[in-house]
Amino acid sequence: MRILDLYRRLADKPGGRWLFSKLVCFKAPYFASIAPRIVSLEPQRGVATLRHRRRVTNHIGTVHAIALCNLAEFVGGLTCDVSLPRGMRWIPKGMQVEYLKKAAGTMTATATPEFTPDVSDNGYDLPFDVSITDGGGAEVFRARIAMWITPVSPSTIKD
Repeated sequence: MRILDLYRRLADKPGGRWLFSKLVCFKAPYFASIAPRIVSLEPQRGVATLRHRRRVTNHIGTVHAIALCNLAEFVGGLTCDVSLPRGMRWIPKGMQVEYLKKAAGTMTATATPEFTPDVSDNGYDLPFDVSITDGGGAEVFRARIAMWITPVSPSTIKD
C-alpha cells in the first residue's frame, strides 16, 4: 500500500494520525527517538510536529538541533514520497540547515518541494524546503534537503 493511501485511510479516524506516525517510526525506527506526529500530508506539502520534552532537550533547555534535523527529514521524506509520480523513488543525499533562534515549545515543520516532480528516465535532484516554527509562529530552523529522484525498475512497482 502506498504511503498516501495509508495516510488517507487513517487521517480522519480517532488516533489515526498518531497511528500513522507510529507506523512510519516502526518502518524507520530512528525517527521514534523524537516521536514526531504528522499533522497533514498531501502531494507538495507535509506538516509534522515535535513536542518539547526531556528526551529532545539539549543542555541549555531548548529543543536539540539534531532533533530539529530529524523532524525535517521525517516530514521532508514523507512529503517527497507522496509527491512523486508512480514509478519514481527517492533517497536523501544531503541537507543544509540554518538554526535561526532558540527552539522551545512544540515545533511545527512544513515541507514543500522546490518544483513539482515529474517522471524521468534519468535521476535528478529535487530540493525540499522545510521550515520549523515554534508555538508563536516564529521560524527557528530552516533546512533544504536534496532528494535524489530515480525511476523504479518496472518489476518492483507495487500497487
